Amino acid sequence: QVQLVESGGGLVQAGGSLRLSCAASGLTFSTYAMGWFRQAPGKVREFVAAISWSGSNERYAGSVKGRFTISRDNAKNTVYLQMNSLKPEDTAVYYCAAHPSIEGFVPAVFRSWGQGTQVTVTS
Repeated sequence: QVQLVESGGGLVQAGGSLRLSCAASGLTFSTYAMGWFRQAPGKVREFVAAISWSGSNERYAGSVKGRFTISRDNAKNTVYLQMNSLKPEDTAVYYCAAHPSIEGFVPAVFRSWGQGTQVTVTS
């Protein structure tokens, strides 16, 4: 059974930084692309970033490009999301996901989600 456990969220002022982590188990981590989604109150879940299994290819939503960086450590079965220059509109619950392809990070593809980690950015 695949288990993804997100951590690292918190309360931060606008302009600040946070680093999210997602520890994966129950899958051959190094063969999966990994990604992050987020869901703000009253809004649909949206794609944030994804990284290929090797780490050589990254994709970002336009709203976070240049501010967020996704990375992974295949030895630790962990994917990270470094978030800099945070804005109040980044406030959301952040979820990680695994998919065989970096092309596959569409919310509707995923049937279940972890508990997520709350990120709150104050102005």
